Amino acid sequence: MKLVVALLLLLLQVSGSADGRCFCQVTGDLEDCACDVETIDGFNNDKLFPKLQTLLESDYFRFYKVNLNKPCPFWTVSSHCGLRDCAVKPCSPVSSSSPYSAEANEQLVECEQAKHLGAVDVSLSKETREALLNWSKHDDESERFCVVDDEQSPDSQYVDLLLNPERFTGYRGPEAWQIWNSIYEENCFKPYTVRRPLIPNSFHSSSGSEGKTFYSWLEGQCVEKRAFYRLISGLHSSINIHLSARYLLDDSWFQKKWGHNVSEFRQRFDSELTAGEGPKRLRNLYFLYLIELRALAKALPFFQQPSFRLYTGRPEEDQKHKELLLHILQLARSFPLHFDETSLFAGDEKEAAKLKEDVRLAFLNISRIMDCVGCFKCRLWGKLQTQGLGTSLKILFSERQIEALPASSDQRPSFQLSRQEIVSLLNAFGRISTSIRELKNFRALLAEDQ
Repeated sequence: MKLVVALLLLLLQVSGSADGRCFCQVTGDLEDCACDVETIDGFNNDKLFPKLQTLLESDYFRFYKVNLNKPCPFWTVSSHCGLRDCAVKPCSPVSSSSPYSAEANEQLVECEQAKHLGAVDVSLSKETREALLNWSKHDDESERFCVVDDEQSPDSQYVDLLLNPERFTGYRGPEAWQIWNSIYEENCFKPYTVRRPLIPNSFHSSSGSEGKTFYSWLEGQCVEKRAFYRLISGLHSSINIHLSARYLLDDSWFQKKWGHNVSEFRQRFDSELTAGEGPKRLRNLYFLYLIELRALAKALPFFQQPSFRLYTGRPEEDQKHKELLLHILQLARSFPLHFDETSLFAGDEKEAAKLKEDVRLAFLNISRIMDCVGCFKCRLWGKLQTQGLGTSLKILFSERQIEALPASSDQRPSFQLSRQEIVSLLNAFGRISTSIRELKNFRALLAEDQ
C-alpha cells in the first residue's frame, strides 16, 4: 500500500497538471538556509515529535500562566461577544419585528456555538492550585523580544493547555484579518506602497502583479528583514494548519467530532486557490522550525546546570522530565543542518545594533497585538506562541551570556529564563513540530482523495 501511495505521489509530481493538487509536497532547499525540507520532515516526524509530545503532557509544561483580560492597546475590540468568549461576531439582539426570523435565530445559534468553542477552560483542582503556588521561579528582567504578563496580577491565571487545545473556534472574517493585517502591514518593515498579496477583498481583482512587486521588494531587503517576515508568515501558516487539522466536523447533541478538514486546508495552501502563495507559506513554516530548533540547541547549557529543576514538588518525576528535556535538547543539537544565526546582524557594529533593536521592537509590538484577539482561546495560543518565538530570539542573541554561565550555583548567571519563558518556548516549538507532522497527514489524505 505504501508503495502504491508513493508511486501515486511521484506521478502527480511529474504531471504538468498536478502542481495545484500536489501543492503541499514542498521539497528542496530552503532560502537563506543550508537545509532542505526532506531532512526536516525525517528528523521531526521520526525522531523528535513523539518525545516532545510526551514532555509537553507533563505537569510542568501543561500549565501556562496568562492574562487574558488585558485591553487591546491599539484599537477598540468591536466584538462585544468576543469579549465574553464568543469567537465570531457580536451577539446581535433578535429583532423585535421578527423575533423568530430564520436569519436572526441562525445568527444567535452561531454566536452561542462560537462562544462555547472560543471559551477557555480555566478549571483546576484544589491540589493543582496549591501546587502551582510553589512553582514561582526567579524572573530576570533582561532584554526581551515580547511582552511578558505580570504573573502577580490578579488577572493572570494558570491555564491547563491540555484542556484547551488549539483548534477551530470559528474566529475568522474581518476581526481576525485586522489582527494579521496589523502585524504584516505595520510590523514587518513593509512600506504601504508595496501591497502584500492576498489581502482581504483583493485576491479576485488582483492581476498577480502585486505578488511579483511584493517578492521583488522582499528579495531586496537585508537578510534580517527577510527572516523576520518569514518567521511571521511561518507562524501564521502553523496556526492555520492547526485549525485545519482540528476542525469541528460534527457538532450534534450526541457528540463533537474534531478532525482534518481537507477543504479548509486547501483554501489556505493550495497553489491554485492562493495564486501560488500556499507553497511559499509552507516553506516559511519550515524556516520557522529551523529558527526555533536552533534556539533549543543553543539553550542546552542553561538547562544542563545542576541547579536547574523542572520543579513541581515531585522529585522523581521532576528528575525524569528533566532528563527527557535534556535528551530532546541534545537531539536538537545533533540536527545536521542548523540555521546559522551568525549571518544575522553581522555587518557594521553600530548599524547591526540598530537593526537588532528595530527587530526587537517590532516583535515586541506584535506580542502586544495578541491582546486584541477577540477569541479568548485564540488569544491564549497566540500569546503563548509569540512569547515562545520571542524567547527563541532572546536565546539566539544571548550566545555570549549562555557561554559565560557559571559552573557553580553560588554565582548569579547573567542569562536567565523564567518558567513562563520555558513553558512557552517548548510549547511553541511543539506547535511547529505538530504542524510539520500534520503536513504528512494532509499529504496522505490528499493522496486518498486523488
